[in-house]
Amino acid sequence: MPASIDPERLNGPVRSAAADAEHTPQKQRGPVILRRGQVQETTTDQRLLDSRGPSDWVHSDPWRVLRIQAEFVEGFGLLAELPRAVSVFGSARTPRTSPDYATAQELGGALADAGWAVITGGGPGIMEAANRGASEAGGLSVGLGIELPFEQSLNEWVDLGIEFRYFFARKTMFVKYAQAFVICPGGFGTMDELFEALTLVQTRKVNQFPVILMGREFWSPLLDWMRGTLAARGLIADADLELFLVTDDVAEAVRYIDAAYEERDDKPPVATGAEHIGSDDA
Repeated sequence: MPASIDPERLNGPVRSAAADAEHTPQKQRGPVILRRGQVQETTTDQRLLDSRGPSDWVHSDPWRVLRIQAEFVEGFGLLAELPRAVSVFGSARTPRTSPDYATAQELGGALADAGWAVITGGGPGIMEAANRGASEAGGLSVGLGIELPFEQSLNEWVDLGIEFRYFFARKTMFVKYAQAFVICPGGFGTMDELFEALTLVQTRKVNQFPVILMGREFWSPLLDWMRGTLAARGLIADADLELFLVTDDVAEAVRYIDAAYEERDDKPPVATGAEHIGSDDA
């Protein structure tokens, strides 16, 4: 796959912030684009999980199952040939001037140089930075987008992208097609991904799965709470605090991932950035 791709092939032309503020209201719903009066305030996830209202859900939910199945089929079909990859999480609100953005961009480039594809949620902030670093380094940059109540499209540095309606389908792709997680500073969504990853490792749903927390200063208060409250009350074991690495050093993070990868028996191929993943009939 080429290291860079015309963003118009993914989500239309790149706009400046001023242009975005003035452009026609638009929303991506899976493969569908809605504009102007067709833009809905709710999301597919929200409508699925809302039990209020008339009983027509009895008739519509079986059809939703087919749509959910289609998302899994589409995701599996697109990503099945993905080489070894690392999922990087972090805030969509991180500005490009932030040191955290610079670290994530450096991380994306270092992972690409080490032969790893980089998977993010495909949005702005930390996600954009990691995709940008990987793409600029000639690596494979992947974005797994999600339908949200507010507009958000895949960032311009995504080389291979797919938009999901359902969070749980998207989450499966993050875990199934990655050999490690790197968690950069972020909010609720980032915390959700962090604790889901730790739960999967703790319960041995996944094996030899490195989890790296980037940014000692940011994560220190949370680690103190884990140690002083969760472990102190016996809610987690002391050994659970060893399930992840905390570091400020991008090189250390990559070494940690590489070392864990070398211990794996079923190693996927190394990413070169040159492969064309997926096909027209996938």
